[in-house]
Amino acid sequence: MTIERSTKGEHTRFIELSANPRYPESVIDDTAEPAAADFELPRVLAALADRHRLATVRFIAFNGESWCSRVMQGAYLDMSKSTFSHHLRILREAGVITKRVEGTKSYMCLRKADLDTRFPGLLDSILGVDSETVP
Repeated sequence: MTIERSTKGEHTRFIELSANPRYPESVIDDTAEPAAADFELPRVLAALADRHRLATVRFIAFNGESWCSRVMQGAYLDMSKSTFSHHLRILREAGVITKRVEGTKSYMCLRKADLDTRFPGLLDSILGVDSETVP
């Protein structure tokens, strides 16, 4: 934490605590997405066991890459943004979805090819969809 003090003459005008350090160009995102070879079946199944996360994955599977608010509305998820963010983090850490940031939106995409390589047919059987309908 840095304390910046501005003075004019002998009088202190203000003291500012710099709570937000100045980051380089991008926002820090500390969620590690595992490589396909590192997927763990118990972790993937645990991530998909929650009905909200399963609804999220189903929406992305049927609609393709989507941004957060679109998924929340389209999957009828009545929860706060912070709760939804928590669910997304669990899905990303398990390797079920990946995220990319463009401007002010975060886009999520299903890692179907990676999941099918590591656990053939698992996602299709859980989602109950044909592999051709999932982008």
